[in-house]
Amino acid sequence: MLFSSIPFLFYFLPFALVLYAVTPKRLKNAVLVLESVIFYAWGEPKYILLMVTTVFAGYGFGLLMEYRKKKGQGSLAVFVLSVICVLASLGYFKYTGFILESVNKVAKTAINIPKIALPIGISFYSFQLLSYLCDVYRGREEAQHNFIDLAAYIFFFPQLIAGPIVRYSDIVKQLKERRHSISQIEYGIRRFILGLSKKVLVANMLAQFCAAFYQSQEKTVLFIWGYALAYSLQVYFDFSGYSDMAIGLGSIFGFTFPENFLYPFVSESITDFWRRWHVTLGSWFRDYVYIPLGGNRVSIPKYIRNILIVWALTGLWHGASWNFVIWGLYYAVWLLLEKFWLNRIWDRFKDKAVLRGVRHIGVFIITLVGFVIFDFADIKEGLSVISGMFFGGKIPLYSAESIYYVKSYALIIIASMIGATPIFKHIPGKVLKLFEPLGLLILLMLCTALLVDGSFNPFLYFRF
Repeated sequence: MLFSSIPFLFYFLPFALVLYAVTPKRLKNAVLVLESVIFYAWGEPKYILLMVTTVFAGYGFGLLMEYRKKKGQGSLAVFVLSVICVLASLGYFKYTGFILESVNKVAKTAINIPKIALPIGISFYSFQLLSYLCDVYRGREEAQHNFIDLAAYIFFFPQLIAGPIVRYSDIVKQLKERRHSISQIEYGIRRFILGLSKKVLVANMLAQFCAAFYQSQEKTVLFIWGYALAYSLQVYFDFSGYSDMAIGLGSIFGFTFPENFLYPFVSESITDFWRRWHVTLGSWFRDYVYIPLGGNRVSIPKYIRNILIVWALTGLWHGASWNFVIWGLYYAVWLLLEKFWLNRIWDRFKDKAVLRGVRHIGVFIITLVGFVIFDFADIKEGLSVISGMFFGGKIPLYSAESIYYVKSYALIIIASMIGATPIFKHIPGKVLKLFEPLGLLILLMLCTALLVDGSFNPFLYFRF
């Protein structure tokens, strides 16, 4: 079920909120689990058993680690086994085809590749369960003795399918005790409507421009740059919109979720970009992979190794395709260049506004190229598009078709570029209080009208 759909907005969500509101406090988590199972089963009922089995396994492993610690016995073997089980499930469903296809290409074999459907959101809930197991093993958190509470953490429908990745340590207290207030509900409604608007009014419109580019037989330099810009913004508004909706729904139900996007397109460096983009994923890899490997407190060769491992895994997390691995390593190379060379150069000119502007533009162009790599599973086709961006070659600068589409979508592209900055945060609070309720109502009505008309696309990050 999609957040940006009529069944969710006007059937499931009102029912879920009313049922949750009238449920006694001691049963609220059980109701959340029930609602989340219904939400997930709406689209993929066959994978409910997989999710339940995954949570049961995590629940049992957590208790076993705690038991062995109390008995003075080592829990490392249990922890390793638990991680293997979670990663085996994720690997089977997500990477079997990718691995066998790669083997066939390299070894010139003809191994039959089974068609395995990818359970929606498996990367997100697998990582949440891994964070729980890691925290219990390290002794940062006690094992959860209430299965319903652990299931509520894993199953909770607002962030089940596309994040943000919520750490167990961030939410464990809220599972036991959380307050509900009018201010929280108001905040949650505002975040949800803004997120819905990002998806329906912005991301979907940008997707139409990208679709026109894919279908066009007249690729031009203008069209390629327009596509790269539109697709980058589409991914941002699509994913940040979902995160806003998840954070908003969480607030309505009494939870506080971490922010996932902090205006990444205003970054002054690639390092800064990844502190602002998909924050919960970046912090997860930092705490559970990068730091255990030694982080930056190691020799230079090992530091380079750590960066390459983390970013190769980050790419693989996003998808079972070589373009995602290349995409991750692409950012690893830029991060290493910044660490050992670029930052020293930029620091000399950090007080000069013009050169800071050049740096912003440079980072933005690097991210545009990154999104092109991200988008094209066919590596040769992606390289062709990147080549057209900078070298043109035999590609014309523009055509009547490209001018038509760029003009047609210029307003939404410009508006989305402005919306991707924190400019609206500077609007005075009094003005917001005066116009915000009416503005939110208008946005909700516009979104509803487009959804009734059938103008919506699945969230891009559902495939992860």
